[in-house]
Amino acid sequence: MSTAASNTHEPSAEGPPPIQIKRRTFLLGIGALGAAGGIGYWIKARQPDSPGVSFGTPLRVPPLLDSEMIDGERVFRLNAQAGATELVPGVSFATMGFNGAHLGPTLRAARGEKVRIHVTNELTVPTTAHWHGMVLPASQDGTAHQSINPTATWTAAWQIEQPAATLWYHPHPHGQTELQVSRGMAGLFLVDDEAPPGLPAEYGVDDVPLIIQDVTVQSGGQRPGTPTTTPIGRIGNTVIVNGTYEPHFVASTSLVRLRILNASAARCYNLELSTRDVFHLAGTDGGLLPAPVPLSNLLLSPAERAEVVITVPPDADLVLRSVPHDLGMSRGDNVTSGAEDTYGILRITRANGDSTSKLPATLPAAAHPTRAAAVDRHFMLENTTINGKSMDMGRIDTVIAAGSTETWMIENTSRRAHNFHIHGTQFIVNTENGESPAPWNRGWKDTIFIAPGSSAELTVPFSAYADPMTPYMYHCHMLWHEDQGMMAQYVLTDGKPAAAPLHNGDMHH
Repeated sequence: MSTAASNTHEPSAEGPPPIQIKRRTFLLGIGALGAAGGIGYWIKARQPDSPGVSFGTPLRVPPLLDSEMIDGERVFRLNAQAGATELVPGVSFATMGFNGAHLGPTLRAARGEKVRIHVTNELTVPTTAHWHGMVLPASQDGTAHQSINPTATWTAAWQIEQPAATLWYHPHPHGQTELQVSRGMAGLFLVDDEAPPGLPAEYGVDDVPLIIQDVTVQSGGQRPGTPTTTPIGRIGNTVIVNGTYEPHFVASTSLVRLRILNASAARCYNLELSTRDVFHLAGTDGGLLPAPVPLSNLLLSPAERAEVVITVPPDADLVLRSVPHDLGMSRGDNVTSGAEDTYGILRITRANGDSTSKLPATLPAAAHPTRAAAVDRHFMLENTTINGKSMDMGRIDTVIAAGSTETWMIENTSRRAHNFHIHGTQFIVNTENGESPAPWNRGWKDTIFIAPGSSAELTVPFSAYADPMTPYMYHCHMLWHEDQGMMAQYVLTDGKPAAAPLHNGDMHH
């Protein structure tokens, strides 16, 4: 990691400048979205089953953000910004990002390091910076309780005490998260550990981030359109990766590690290779698995991450794509929610280069906690509520002893698909519907998809960061659901009674 005091470090992979996405048609003072199309304007990104006919734009790789070491802390600086970006050729979108008009640079730090991040809001509306998947004090978590007003700077500081993982950061303003994230405010936060995993590790060369989002263009592809409204949120009709339309990555090695983030507001992706070859899952939300797991497909709901290793032979010309899947809803709701779509995500070809890389047989995964004998808490996910309640920033819903480990049962009692994210921790999935979890849910997680009528039992270890005044959140990460109030709050205490949290009323609905 560089310690120079500068803005960004460009990786060796080449690509077009940053670009990103638009979501809602209201403005909130950020700038015009352009003409908006109505529901029913629906075109699909080209799907290259014969890959060479399209997907020729070099994949943009988000730059690594340079840091500087000051008094033993690794210091980063982020600026929330807005602008206009050509996400699809000839189509300009109103976008938002960090250190640019779209997306954000990749932050990278090591386990044991102290980090300090200064976030300045150059938008015309309040925002926040939430460190998704990070174990840290609630006061540094970047929720709506840590609102950053326009022109203000907020500073978060903590010591990283968790295993190597692919985490991310994004805004978390109450009632406005879908708008800001879907316009492009997202970036990766990579945590490194002392033990090298033996996986591809050269950022932008054989260790490549993929931030997947969807946008909408009108029929004919000439102007932005309005995303289709569905039971799970707003769904776009065009998929972009790292802000790149129809991206192409030229591999120079036989193994490529893809750090995949579903940064869409609602759309789920069921990933496979166009060759239908096996790939290997090396890590989930919170870190590495004990060993690479061979898979033919991988389902990611919004906010979930996966570290995937793909074998790329010298003559390869393949496509990572999303194919139809079942969200557990009615056929009509599945269709409108994009579950029957097929989209190309990334074309991968191979240039001359290394042909001797081998996948390690084992990985330095963190041990799982002991499963408790009984369920401590039961949460029911309804249409836009949790246990029948909508979010209230002045109400504490759950009080937990700092440093304890609990068993949570999450049950989707609605007809809508949901997922479930817990701030300030990583959890282990014990069972799904009483059975062994899917392969992609067997590692450390902070977000899990739960279909209608389904349930998941979780083992949740909580940190020792006691703070009865400042809450963490748990919520559905389908962002329209979250904005509608499908969120609740918990605090960690050391025996002192919890109090109603102090909060900024500007962040209410």
